[in-house]
Amino acid sequence: MSQLTPALDTALKSDAPLVFGAVAIDLPGQSVNLLDGAGTLAFGGRTFVGHDETFGTISSVEDLTDGVGDSAPAFQLTLLPSDDAAAAFLASPTMQGAPVMVWLGAVDRVTGRTIPDPHLVFLGELDVPTLHSEDHARRLDYEIVSVFERLFEDDQSVRLSAGHHRSIFPNEAGMDFVTGVAETIYWGVPGVQGAVATYSGGGGDYGGAYQ
Repeated sequence: MSQLTPALDTALKSDAPLVFGAVAIDLPGQSVNLLDGAGTLAFGGRTFVGHDETFGTISSVEDLTDGVGDSAPAFQLTLLPSDDAAAAFLASPTMQGAPVMVWLGAVDRVTGRTIPDPHLVFLGELDVPTLHSEDHARRLDYEIVSVFERLFEDDQSVRLSAGHHRSIFPNEAGMDFVTGVAETIYWGVPGVQGAVATYSGGGGDYGGAYQ
């Protein structure tokens, strides 16, 4: 069964469908809605343009692929910002994590309007920007990752300590009275040993150190 609406499915199966791709990036405080070509289209309460006076145009969109193994679906979006200020704004750290949506749709050749309910093919967020600057030219490569990328976070800030335990479980005091841990144990940090060096708690002689 097709995931497309009947109207969109019919349009895409026609002899010469007028297909478009649309990308929406919800940056802090404003949205960027771009088409992969010239023109203006509206759907879903948004107006998409081929060229944004501030943020420029889409240069290319990498093929969308499924994630494999321990990686989530991702692709690269390349923008051509209008000026240096826009490029610096788009590449700033505060943009990381902004929601990104990608649609595939079709246009009615008679009315020039979007056929209702374009297909949402990707929902994710901005990850890593790479700004390329040359003489009289600039481009911004955005790595876009799926929302499932957060399932692979390794919790590098987790610590085996009463303070961190309380930050997650405020009313759980199970670690408040743990004694004898001479070395803080870090979880999820490459190259850091995860063994307790010594134990000197009370309640009897347990034979010195644990490894």
